[in-house]
Formats: sequence, structure tokens, C-alpha cells
Amino acid sequence: MESSCQIRALSSILIIVYKKQKKYKRVMEMLDCLELKAYGKINLGLDVLGRRENGYHDVRMVMQTVYLYDQIRIEKTKKPGIELSTNLFYLPVNENNLAYQAADLLMKEFDVKEGVKITLDKHIPVAAGMAGGSSNAAAVLFGINRMFSLGLSQKELMERGVTLGADVPYCVMRGTVLAEGIGEILTPLPACPKCHVLIAKPPISVSTKLVYEKLDSHEIEDHPDIDGIIDGLKAHDIEKVASSMGNVLEKVTIEEYPVIEQIKNVMKEHGALNAMMSGSGPTVFGIYDSKEKARKAAAKIREKQLAKQVYVTGIHNARRK
Repeated sequence: MESSCQIRALSSILIIVYKKQKKYKRVMEMLDCLELKAYGKINLGLDVLGRRENGYHDVRMVMQTVYLYDQIRIEKTKKPGIELSTNLFYLPVNENNLAYQAADLLMKEFDVKEGVKITLDKHIPVAAGMAGGSSNAAAVLFGINRMFSLGLSQKELMERGVTLGADVPYCVMRGTVLAEGIGEILTPLPACPKCHVLIAKPPISVSTKLVYEKLDSHEIEDHPDIDGIIDGLKAHDIEKVASSMGNVLEKVTIEEYPVIEQIKNVMKEHGALNAMMSGSGPTVFGIYDSKEKARKAAAKIREKQLAKQVYVTGIHNARRK
């Protein structure tokens, strides 16, 4: 009888161990391939305080993640090195791509012997003031860290991210954030109230470098009400947030591309609480309290052929620990 009980007990232990091993194996297999979302951003407010001797600018910005994203697939390969592909033929797939640079940065630092295959499925407008490239880099940093169990914290990923670009640390953090310095000093803010966001990118590309260079030749007279935006966030008042929005780069970019002002006007005429250019442009976004209003404005922008890339979406608030 004892022998029978012992056999049954041993069998139960073996089954438990087998199930745990199978579960562990499935987890490890999952880490051979990761699928990630790299979210775009808008600037609810963008102020430039001055220019440093090294050419960088001191800024004060309120940044917000939106629910428009690129899809990134990272696969572990036995062959060393980085293989990158994308659905957009005109994007580089070598060391000139920020996603490639992000993988290369961590894999060299931690002497990763295996390789990775990275596939970018792009939906965020390119060269549009929405940090698409920086968001891709941030997602790859997160993915490589997790895939190879490097053990880096969010702060450590952000510290490495700033070497790739000023927006990368924010894209690692995500959510509603006050960005200062050159954009790398980040302070989480109260989450933006729920609203609908209309995004429209006209068929032009803008050089951030040239916009900032031209800004240097202008005297900034009207600074956006960054503190007003923050007060609106604290009060959970989307109308206060919207009415305080402003971007000092708009004047420079609109002088070159009047279509940006045209898109803003259409959005406001069709119910936007406010509309503004994001970053250095040319993407324009409108804040709406009604999805129906946003959709009607989107249809009007398409009808007037002001932009082909037009999206009605929402904000994406990051979870804070």
C-alpha cells in the first residue's frame, strides 16, 4: 500500500515538474520573438527658451502619447548581426535608421552573440513632428533589453536613449510629460483627460534642423502658456488644456508652408477645441470633445485635398507605478 502511495506521489511531483518545465519553455520561446507597439506623440505645448553653444536648444514642452503606432517585430536569430526591414521603401534599413542604432547600441554594450531581425510596419507619418523614429528606437531598446534579459531599468534605458536622440527618453517613458533641457529632463504630469484627436499630415516634409536654425533669426515674442496646460491637466479640464496650447515653431514653419494654417483653420471651423502644429511640423492635430466632429473635420480636410494622411484617434496615457 505504501509503495502504491509513494508511486502516486512521485508521479504527481513529476507531472508538476513537467508542467512547469513546459510553461518555462513556452516563456523562453516567446522571448525568441517580440511584437511591440511604438506610439507617436504630439506636443500640447512647445516653448524654446534659448540656444546653447553646441547648437542644441533649451525647450519647455508638454508631450502626449497618442494612439497611433508603428508595429515592430523583433526575432532572435542564430546568425550574428542586425537585419532590418520596413514597409516603406524610402527608409534606410542600415545604421542610418534609429531602430537599427538602438539595437546596435545595446548588443555591442552587452556583447550579445546572437543576432536579431527587426521588422518595422510604419503607420506614424515620417518626418512629421510625431517622433516616429524616436518611438521606434525606444521600442527596440525595450525589446532588446527584454529579449536578452539585460536587466536595464526604465531610467537606464532612457539614459542610453538620449545618445540616440532628444525625444527617445520620452518615448521610453510615454504618457503626459513635461520635457525640459534639450528634451531629456522629464517630469511625469497628471494624465491628459480623455478626448478625441484628429491628426493630419500634409504631403510635405520638414527639416527640424532648418526650422530651429530659422527660429534663431527671429525674436520670440509670444511664448505658449505651458503652466496653463499643466494647470488644466491638474484640474482634469480638457478645455483649459486646449485653450492654453501653443507652439513657437509654428510661425517659422507656416511661413514656408501655409497649408499648415489652412488645416488648422478647417479643424477649428469644424468643432476643434483648438488645433496646433506638432513639433517642428508639418503634422497638425486638433483636440475634440466629440468623435463625430473630428470625423467631419477629417472628411473636409480630405475633400479639400489638404492632407492624405488623416487619422481620428485618441490619447494614450501610460501606466505609472
